[in-house]
This record gives sequence, structure tokens and C-alpha cells, in this order.
Amino acid sequence: MTFVWPLALLALLVVPVLVVAYRGQERRRAEGRARLAAQGFVVPQTSQQGARRHVPAALLLASLTLLLFSLARPEATVSEPHREGTVILAFDVSTSMGAKDVTPTRLEAAKAAAASFVRRQPAGIRLGVVAFGDSAVVAQQPTDDRTMVLAAIDRLSPQGGTSLGQGIVAALGAIAGKPITVPQGDDGSLDGVDVGYYGSAAMVLLSDGENTTPPDPLAAADLASAAGVRIYPVGLGSPEGTVLQVDGFSIATALDEATLQQIAQRTNGQYRSASDATALAKVYDSVHLAWTARSEKREVTSWFAAAAALLLLAGAALSVLRSGRVV
Repeated sequence: MTFVWPLALLALLVVPVLVVAYRGQERRRAEGRARLAAQGFVVPQTSQQGARRHVPAALLLASLTLLLFSLARPEATVSEPHREGTVILAFDVSTSMGAKDVTPTRLEAAKAAAASFVRRQPAGIRLGVVAFGDSAVVAQQPTDDRTMVLAAIDRLSPQGGTSLGQGIVAALGAIAGKPITVPQGDDGSLDGVDVGYYGSAAMVLLSDGENTTPPDPLAAADLASAAGVRIYPVGLGSPEGTVLQVDGFSIATALDEATLQQIAQRTNGQYRSASDATALAKVYDSVHLAWTARSEKREVTSWFAAAAALLLLAGAALSVLRSGRVV
């Protein structure tokens, strides 16, 4: 334990002075009572009764000691739990995310819920944003600056195809703080890719699940699992689907829940379907990050002051009950 004002501890020197004064006062009281007892005016006091009468004074003295001690503003190293980690919000920004089977559109509903999630996160959580279509880009590196994260979310707009695998790999790169190279080829294999281990990180994957471009999203999910990163897929859209008009063409699009559910299973995450913005907002409450204990130096003056107040009340109450006065 350390002190902000250590010189204030000199005030404790008054405590032994008070003890001496109290003992002198009690001695004079005892002598006076003995004289009165010898004359038959009072009943002689037993040793047990004499010991009990010191309890209120002892409590009051202990209270004063704690109050004087607190003047030095003591500090102690306290272990406090903190929710820490990194969360990457990976947005599917393919053309199909402009569908209106979720109001107002799949992407706009995802952006609104994500913004609400960002504002609710404690300071220990670092947030990043990844946007993926045919390819993927880190729109915002993990940061504790909520304004930058919200701005990155607001800039997103739908275009192009969908590569769930690219989105997952890019999010892993953002977590690792380094680009992850995906092997070229059409088989979607990610064998030999080394990411590292990041057990305090999670990924929220917002997509309709319609994958059109390599690599294999399930292989990317296995890569995330090996890195200790849980993926929480959020299914946007309806299984029965809808028809989207793009440049005069009619494009059928539907929610592929099976793929998103498998991604969640392989990473020990949790899949949620979001039918509207309200339901989507609840999805973020299921994201679990590790609680860690962080040792911090805190001023604990209030602890000592509170203990002193309790002792003061106890001492005063006992004194009043015993003698009708505080001291």
C-alpha cells in the first residue's frame, strides 16, 4: 500500500495521546467510584463489568484511527475484471445485400444494428470493420476509436459478388495485424496458411450466405477455428428469397442458412437469423469475449472512511445504551 499524502500519517501521533488521556480519566473515575463504594453509596464494580465499559471507547478510538489514516489517501493495487478482446464486424457488401426482404435493405439493417453494437461496447474492446464482395478489404483496422469505426460502417454500399472465404480471411488478417495470403487456385484450399492464435478475438459475419467466389468458406472457418477465433454469423434475408432488380436484370437471392450454420459450428460460435433490424440488434448480445483480471492502483480512502463511520456508529450506540451519553 502506498499513500498520496504520506506526511498526513503524522496525525496518527494523536492516537497514543488520547489513549493516555482516556486511561487517566478512567483511573480517576475508578478511584472516585471506589471511595463511594467504601461509603456504601454505590455497588462495587466487578472486573468483568470494568472490561465491558471500555468497548465503546475502543470502537470510537478505532474509528478515529481509521479516519486519520485515510487523511494520507492510501492507494492499493486492486485486481479488477475487464472485458477485453477484438471484434471484427465483417460485412457482406455484395449486390444481393441490397435486397429489401429485411427493412429497409439487408445491408442497411446490418449497418444500423452494428452501429448500436459499437456504441454499447466497453473501452477494453477493440473494433474493426471488413467489407467483402468478390474480394475483401479491411475498411477499418481494429481500434478503440468508436468514431472511426462508425464512419467506416457508414461508408459501406452493396456491389459485386460474394466471397465469404475472402471475408473471413481478411478479418483474420485484421485481428492478426498482418495480411494473410490466400493460395491461388480454384479448389478453395487454405492448407499451409498460418495465422497464429488469438483466443480473445471474435468475428461477427453479416451476410446472406450466398457464396459465389473462392476460397471455400468452410475451409476459412477451419482456419479461424485453428486461430481460436469464434465466428458469429448473422443471416440476413429470408430462406424463401426475393427478386432483386439490378441494371434491368432480375436476380433471385435467398438466405443460405446451411453455410452460415456450418461456419458457426466449426468455430464454436453461434448462428442467428435476423428478420429485421430489431431482431438483428439482439444478435450482438450473444457475442462472448474473455474476462480478464487487470491489476490497477486505486485510491481506497473511501474504504477506510466507510469502515471508520461504521465503527463510530457502533461505538456511539453502545455508549448511549450503557451510560446514556456518547463518551
